[in-house]
Amino acid sequence: MGAAASPEGRRIRFEPEERPPVPVALGLGLQVAITPLFVAILIPTIAFRAAGADDGLVSWAVSVSVLFCGLTAALQAVRFGRVGAGFIIAPAISAAAIAVTTDALRSGGPPLLAALVVSAAALQLLFSARLSWLRRVLTPTVSATVVFLLVVNVMPVVFSMLDDVPEGSPAAGAPAAALATVLVISAIALKATGAWRLWAPIVGVIAGSLVAAAFGLYDGTGVAEVAWIALSSPRWPGLDLEFGPAFWGLLPAFAFVTLVTSMQTISGNLAIQNVSWRRRRAVDFRSVQNAVATGGLGSLLAGLAGGMPLSSLQTGASLAELTGVASRVVGITLGIWLAAFAFAPKALALIVSVPGPVLAAYIAVLLAILFAVGLKLLLNDGFDQRKGLIVGLSFWTGLGFEYDLIFPELVRDFAGGLLTNGMTSGGILAVVLTGFTLVTEPRASRLRTDLELAAAPRIRDFLTGFATDNGFGKAMIHRLDAVCEETLLTLLPPDRALDRTVRRGLVVTARRQGAGLALEFVAAAGSENVEDRVALLSDHVDEVSAEREVSLRILRHLASSVRHQQYHDTDIVTIQIEAPRSGAASGLKPAPAG
Repeated sequence: MGAAASPEGRRIRFEPEERPPVPVALGLGLQVAITPLFVAILIPTIAFRAAGADDGLVSWAVSVSVLFCGLTAALQAVRFGRVGAGFIIAPAISAAAIAVTTDALRSGGPPLLAALVVSAAALQLLFSARLSWLRRVLTPTVSATVVFLLVVNVMPVVFSMLDDVPEGSPAAGAPAAALATVLVISAIALKATGAWRLWAPIVGVIAGSLVAAAFGLYDGTGVAEVAWIALSSPRWPGLDLEFGPAFWGLLPAFAFVTLVTSMQTISGNLAIQNVSWRRRRAVDFRSVQNAVATGGLGSLLAGLAGGMPLSSLQTGASLAELTGVASRVVGITLGIWLAAFAFAPKALALIVSVPGPVLAAYIAVLLAILFAVGLKLLLNDGFDQRKGLIVGLSFWTGLGFEYDLIFPELVRDFAGGLLTNGMTSGGILAVVLTGFTLVTEPRASRLRTDLELAAAPRIRDFLTGFATDNGFGKAMIHRLDAVCEETLLTLLPPDRALDRTVRRGLVVTARRQGAGLALEFVAAAGSENVEDRVALLSDHVDEVSAEREVSLRILRHLASSVRHQQYHDTDIVTIQIEAPRSGAASGLKPAPAG
C-alpha cells in the first residue's frame, strides 16, 4: 500500500473537493449505483434462499441491504472526523459472506445472524482504529490466502443452485440458462471497453433469464402483484444474546469475512485515490481508516436490521477513470439513488424472481474474478519461496478441513468444530506462519525518544551501534548519519516550533534486510506527507523552503525507497537503505547469526 501512482497530468475534470453541475452528478450517481444495487439484491437472495428462508424474509433482507448500502455510500462520500473517506466508494454486500450467512441462518435463524454480523462489525471498527498495528501481520499474502479459501467455501452453495428449477422442467433448461449468463458476462468483460464493462453482469443476467424463460424456468407472475413504491414488511430478527456454541463456532469465520471485506474496502479506497487527483499524491491512510470504519458502521446498522455484512466495489474508481469526475458529490447522489431503490419493491421483486441457475452462474463469475484478484494481490506483493509455502500449506489445509479429508473425527470435535470451516482453519494457519516468519527475523533494535532536532545525536549513536553490531562499515554508518538527520528535518514542522506542552514521541526501529537495512520512524501524527513533498521536488520547488528541499533531495538520494503511511494517531516512515557499493572495502561483513 504505497503511494497512489496516478500519472502526472491526468485529465480529471472534477477533483473530490470540486462540484460538478447537478445534472452531471445525478446522472453519474445513477450510473455507478447500478452495479452495487445489483449485488446488494443478488447476494442476500442467494444466501437466504440457500438457507431455506421464506420470500418475506428474503425481501426484507434485500431491502435492508439496499438501504444501508445507500446510507453507507453517502457517509463514505463526506468526511468529518473519523467517519467518511471523502471519495466515491460504492458499498455492496460481500460474496465472501454467503457461506457463513447460510450457516448462521441454518444454525440459529435471523437472530443468530444478527448477533454475528453486529459482533463482526464491532471487530471491524476496532480494526480500523488500530490499522497501523496490524500492517505486518495482515499482509497481502494472508489476505490472498483468505480470498482463495472463501471461494472454496462459497462454491458448493453456488453449485447447489444450478439444480434450483421447477419440477418437470426441460433437462437442458438449467445448463442453457447458466451457460448463456456466463458467456454474455465473459464476452462483455473481455472485449468491451469503456462504460460497457460496468453493465456486463446486468446484461448477462438478463440474457440468462431470457433463455430460462424460453425453457419455462422463469416465473414472473408475482412481480406484477408487487406495488411500485412501498417498504417490505418489517421482519426485525432481534439479537441472539445467549452466545451459545453456534455463536462461538461461527464467530471466527465471520471475523475472517470481516478481514476480507475490510481488505476489499482498503483496495477500493486505494483505487479511487489513485484516479481522483490531477497530480500524483501519496496514499492518505487516514482516509483508508475512515473507509474501513464507515464500512463497519454500515455493517453494524445492517446487522441490527437483519442484513448481511457490507463490503465495497471499485466501480467508483472505474467511473472516475472513465469520465474524469471524482467529485464526492457523485458519491452522495450514489447513496441517494441506492436508498431510494429500497422503497421500490417491484424492481426488487423482478431481481428476486431470477432463476437459480442464472444466479449461480452470475456468482460463479464473480467468484472467479475474486480468485483472480487474490492472485494479483499475491503476485504484486512479490512471490518468493517463503510466501509460496505459506499460501500452499494454508490453502490445502483449509481445503482438506473443509471437505473432511484430514482427520475428520478429530477436527469435528476440536473447539466445537471451529476448524471444519476451511476459511477459518486455512486463515489461522496463514496468520500463524506469517507470525512465525516475523518472530524469526533478524532481531530489530528500537529507540524511544522525542521528535525534536535535539534527539539527532542520540538517534545517530543508536544507528551507529546497530550498524557496527551487524557488520557494516564506515560507508554505511555515514549514510545512516545523513538519513537520520534528513528524516528528522522532514518530519519536523517547517519552523521547528513544536508545542512543548504536547510532545510528539518518536520510535526508531532498525533491522537487517538482506544486504541492507530497513529503518522505521514511528511518530505521533503530523500534517504533511513526506512522499508528497518528495514528489513535489520536480515541479514545485518554489512551494518548499530551500532547506527542506535540500533535505528531501538528500533523503531521496540516500534511500532506495521512502514510504510514508499517515494514520490518525501515527506517522510511519519506512526507509530502505542498500549497503554502499564500497561497503566491502569499508569493512562490510556478514551479519551475526540469529
